[in-house]
Amino acid sequence: MIVREKAGVTGVEWGNGLSYRLLVDKDNMGFTIAHTVVKAGSKSPLQYRNHLEACYCISGRGQVIDAAGTAHEIEPGVLYALDQHDQHFLIASPEADLELISVFNPPLRGDERHNFDADEFSHY
Repeated sequence: MIVREKAGVTGVEWGNGLSYRLLVDKDNMGFTIAHTVVKAGSKSPLQYRNHLEACYCISGRGQVIDAAGTAHEIEPGVLYALDQHDQHFLIASPEADLELISVFNPPLRGDERHNFDADEFSHY
């Protein structure tokens, strides 16, 4: 049995916030669960080429915008799933951080970070 508290996990600066990766590859569960904090007012161009991701909003507000430009409002109680390795923008409202519970399959190593320096969607 694995029992872990967020307070005991070091947050990884993923590019526009912190990711508390509560389960990672070395835990041998076959998926990652992370408590992801997205900085208020940030806009992140993202794509997970090697992972599928689902996010469930627990706090804050924002949008996820697909490559075609369709915006979906994110608020507590809303889940979005990137089931096609979708390119997307994740935008946190300027009023407060956006907090998500993120699930990745296959699992993350735990040290992955995004790079927003290039003119493309950041990926890992």
